[in-house]
Amino acid sequence: MSGLNSEVPAYASAGPAKFNYSDTTSFFPNTQIMQKKETGYPMKEYKVPVKRFCRTLDLKDDPELIAEYRKRHAEENFWPEILAGIKEVGILEMDIYLRGTRLMMILEVPADLDLDEAMTRLATLPRQQEWEDYMSIFQQAEPGASSAEKWQPMERVFHLYD
Repeated sequence: MSGLNSEVPAYASAGPAKFNYSDTTSFFPNTQIMQKKETGYPMKEYKVPVKRFCRTLDLKDDPELIAEYRKRHAEENFWPEILAGIKEVGILEMDIYLRGTRLMMILEVPADLDLDEAMTRLATLPRQQEWEDYMSIFQQAEPGASSAEKWQPMERVFHLYD
């Protein structure tokens, strides 16, 4: 994800305040950052108020397709234009988790960002629809659907009420 020559909104360049993602060994010795399902995943901290969105999407029930979906989302295979576009529209962090065929996406955005507007803008950026079409062979979604159309919002049903 490093090495992108795209402009990043000022609030995005202000974070992370504490965790250095390039030095994962200080947080998780002898392991890769993407392999933490047992021990947890580090979280970025931002110098602006942030809100979180959770969305879900199902993959086709085919182990070979799921393996290829994982491969295409590996850092070395991910298209730099897509990463740049995600950041350009104001998304600070995006994680996708997999359990069986169910995907869950967690988005962290500035508290004042209108996610619907951001996703509409994202759909217009270079190669975005091409990426969506490239991913559609794995997903239980309509052909030609945008990211916003595929990824459905999840309802929070529990929170540590303090």
